[in-house]
Amino acid sequence: MTCLQLQNITKTFHGDGGVAVRALDGINLRIEQGAFVVMLGSNGSGKSTLLQIIAGADAPDNGTVYLDGQDITQLGEHQRAASIGRVFQNPLQGTVGTMSVEENLALAACRGRRFNLAPAMQRGLQDEIRQRLEALGIGLENRMKQPIATLSGGQRQIVTLLMAAWHQPRLLLLDEHTAALDPQSAELVLRMTGNIVEQSGITVVMVTHSMEQAVSFGDRLMIVHHGKIVLDLSGVEKHRAQPDELRRHFEELRRTDLLDESVALLLRDQYV
Repeated sequence: MTCLQLQNITKTFHGDGGVAVRALDGINLRIEQGAFVVMLGSNGSGKSTLLQIIAGADAPDNGTVYLDGQDITQLGEHQRAASIGRVFQNPLQGTVGTMSVEENLALAACRGRRFNLAPAMQRGLQDEIRQRLEALGIGLENRMKQPIATLSGGQRQIVTLLMAAWHQPRLLLLDEHTAALDPQSAELVLRMTGNIVEQSGITVVMVTHSMEQAVSFGDRLMIVHHGKIVLDLSGVEKHRAQPDELRRHFEELRRTDLLDESVALLLRDQYV
């Protein structure tokens, strides 16, 4: 069953002097339910813009976004929030620092309905929060009452991940969610990511700069370059992919870019 489908998605931004930059150039993509897709690309490749459009934080110039076969192109981010969870690069984003770990998780548990926080913290919910934290195996159940701002960046990102996955959304977007962490914390967050995804069966799209992460996680790997999907590996091809192979692919793309630039300069010099 298809979870997410994108049809001919385009997006252009206009910079200084009216210069047009095509961030997404006719993206067509189908992601099956339960898939774990890793999306790799350099800065400016279009991968973050693509996540923004999937989440509803930005609208495409053209094209259609389907979730479970339903056209959601015109729905805003808040209207998609019940079906699409998201974890950002900044560990401070997505949680309220002055509130406790327990209170932040209660907000996630009660998302989508009106409530007062005190009544929401009933015994049943407290027990569920404790159980879910205990299941992580890193001792956060002993820090439930502490302000979440007292946690390390990695611990806070794990709580954010747990919040985003609390109601098992149809789709979970991980937007370079380990990029701001030190290597040890990033490794912990990735391990927790794998555990939560495996237990829940949520469909995942994870954006990363790391080629090591790209080959180690997920069952499908895509490279985005100049607003296009230029490589799409799944199955045996994905499992055989190695960081050095991906580096060679990026080097080929870089050389092509340089060649295209030199041809453009040559033509300009010839005809201007």
